[in-house]
Amino acid sequence: MFIQPWDAALDEDEWRTWIAEGHDFGLLSVNGPVGSPPAAVPTHFAAGPGHLLIHLARPNPVWQAIESDPHVLFTVFGDYAFVPGPWRAKPGTPPADGVPTSYYTAVQFTCRAHVVDDPEGKAELLRRQMAHFQPEGDHAPVTADGPPYGRMLSGIRGLRLEVTDVRAKFKYDDHKPVEHRAAVAGHLAERGQGLDGPAARQQRRRLDRVGRWKS
Repeated sequence: MFIQPWDAALDEDEWRTWIAEGHDFGLLSVNGPVGSPPAAVPTHFAAGPGHLLIHLARPNPVWQAIESDPHVLFTVFGDYAFVPGPWRAKPGTPPADGVPTSYYTAVQFTCRAHVVDDPEGKAELLRRQMAHFQPEGDHAPVTADGPPYGRMLSGIRGLRLEVTDVRAKFKYDDHKPVEHRAAVAGHLAERGQGLDGPAARQQRRRLDRVGRWKS
């Protein structure tokens, strides 16, 4: 992922906070066998200190690739919006001369995958995922030998993704003048389609912290 200096995370807390705000669905990318394309699997995950936890169905074709090469990439993205050219036209120039772009946040985790295959290990992984996704506890106990989960564990395999590197990108025109960014955020909020609202909030949040970019 290419990251311009002005698109980089301001600090580690910025991307950690963004993930913790509910961005818990991403894309697992694994190297395919020689001569085959890489495989990509969309899935929920739960984050822990230095690792991500996921589980996939046993028939999923990614397992052979992971066992052959455990180095994987997990990508989370969101708060994206298309910004039309007229919104980005320089002052005093025709609106049609403006060049469009995309706004988005993306966090990429480079990981080493560790397969979790024993029943109790998988049950513990599911308990940690359930603690994240259903913290109210409104579910049956997750045990390796009790219903309903115990009998289903043979159909899945777990993955503990050991994070070895993180790259985060917040692409919201931070190299543009303050007035420009504030105006585009207003346009996004007014249009209100898709993720325009979250994209506008990210731009305004960055605007408060970044101010005018200094090259």
